[in-house]
Amino acid sequence: MQEAYKLSILHYLAFSILLIVSAVMLFEHKIGFSPNSVLEYYIGNEEKFIPSQSAGGILKIVLPHIFVFGLLAMVLLHFLVFTKLRYKRSLLLLIYATFGTALLEIFAPLMIIGGFEFFAYIKLFSFFALLVLILFISWLLFRVITQK
Repeated sequence: MQEAYKLSILHYLAFSILLIVSAVMLFEHKIGFSPNSVLEYYIGNEEKFIPSQSAGGILKIVLPHIFVFGLLAMVLLHFLVFTKLRYKRSLLLLIYATFGTALLEIFAPLMIIGGFEFFAYIKLFSFFALLVLILFISWLLFRVITQK
């Protein structure tokens, strides 16, 4: 692999890590990491003067996330496909898991405001699962490009 290609991937991985760190910080600040705080954020709480989210409000948040999550996953997985790992069957599972988890994370809020409060757990699980998958893919890429 050419050095310029490796350098580009390393920079992309660094920005991906910064994105993950900022996502965790923003999620914790805006929503919180408990199922009750997720429900309060989306359904609202009159006692705490937290307004409920509307479907239109959630859609305004979801639309850019669809593009960003898809692009981030596609680029990371695209880099991974061009390594020696492309011949492993587990890569296909990793691809499906990444995109499936991203879809769950994006659309869980719509299910929450639709009355399915259980999706607060799915929202939390999918958020952390997506982060773990991105970190895992990043680690795989880093390991592959730094090997001689």
